[in-house]
Amino acid sequence: MNKKKDVNFLVCGAVIAALYAALTYAASAVNLAYGAVQFRFSEALTVLAAYTPAAIPGLTIGCILANLGSPYGIADIICGSAATLLAAVFTYLTRNVRVKGLPLLAPVFSVVFNAVTVGAEITVFLPEGFTFKGFLIQAAFVGLGELVVCYAAGMPLCAAINKTGLRKYLK
Repeated sequence: MNKKKDVNFLVCGAVIAALYAALTYAASAVNLAYGAVQFRFSEALTVLAAYTPAAIPGLTIGCILANLGSPYGIADIICGSAATLLAAVFTYLTRNVRVKGLPLLAPVFSVVFNAVTVGAEITVFLPEGFTFKGFLIQAAFVGLGELVVCYAAGMPLCAAINKTGLRKYLK
């Protein structure tokens, strides 16, 4: 890579990380960022991995920073951020699967990885401890929140990126 591309990658990743963390803290202010029912506005940004590899470290670092405020502590910092990293990598790998220019698979990975990982994490902290039934319930709640945010906000974000020509800046 040349220096201009290196700087672009670094700046793009840093902006994504900052936006992710800030949007998560905004969701936290209205009790929507942590817990079984999550509507992290920041999760809409996960679709950016379909546009730039800089989103992979950006989303991961943003999630680490955001999870510093999690009531689940180090477990959420590690597990939640790992789920985000895996989702970003798989989103990037499937970036060329598009329907009418939109990466419709992009949100699927965030939904699945977060439902399983964060659902399991929350279940461990339940008063009765980890049970399969508890896990299914928690995973369903987390997955539903992810599904709503990632598709309701993520797909319009993709459409806006395509329509405005921002895509050329996200390489």
